[in-house]
Amino acid sequence: MLGHAAGALSLLLWWLAALAPSSVSSISVTTPAELHASRGEKVTLSCTFTSTSRPTSKMNVDWSYRPQSGGPPQTFFHFSSKAFPPPEGQFAGRIRWQGSPALGDASILLTNASLSDNGTYTCSVRNPPDVHGSPNSHTVLSVTPKSPSIRFSDVAVLLFFILLPSAVITLILIGRILCPKKRLNQSKAYRSPIEVAEGEEYGYNPPAAKAKRETCCDLYLMDSDDEAQYYTLKKRPPSDDGCVESQC
Repeated sequence: MLGHAAGALSLLLWWLAALAPSSVSSISVTTPAELHASRGEKVTLSCTFTSTSRPTSKMNVDWSYRPQSGGPPQTFFHFSSKAFPPPEGQFAGRIRWQGSPALGDASILLTNASLSDNGTYTCSVRNPPDVHGSPNSHTVLSVTPKSPSIRFSDVAVLLFFILLPSAVITLILIGRILCPKKRLNQSKAYRSPIEVAEGEEYGYNPPAAKAKRETCCDLYLMDSDDEAQYYTLKKRPPSDDGCVESQC
């Protein structure tokens, strides 16, 4: 009975000893599930980690890439005390180390993103003696064509060559419509005493309110004047000009 109890206690201690390293010596790596970028932009492939052991020179980081079309992942970046960017291949000259192991950061920067960069990126961190936990994490990058943008200078040119002439033409038309009316109103409202009124230049005077009644003599003189002009031109000699016989 006593021996059976001692065996059970020994088994329990063994399990505790086996689980102790895994709970103490473990590492956890985290990356965003998805990243989005436009073609030609810079994008940070973020990767953070937590470790129960302080990072040392033995810590190393690996970044691998699997194309969107599928296939095995290919390691293109390695860090161990210093960064080793890819010397050739798809990412040559476009990867920069942005991490800080002391702060638990293992991020990299991808410059001049292209549509061929679409795919899955995996960040792997090793920090001995931490060998348990989740040392890998994946993120999916989606690169889309860059949408066209309108610069302020283009807008200014359009405003100058389209809107400005239209505004000037509109103002000219409004001025031609309003100015004649304005001048007419001013001529009616302000007249000089020596200014000739309408109809006066033709010798026409408006009838007075109370016109004098014409007499027989007046009518005869008016008719005689008309006849004198007629006979001067047709019948009478020049010596008879101005002679009018009065019968009053």
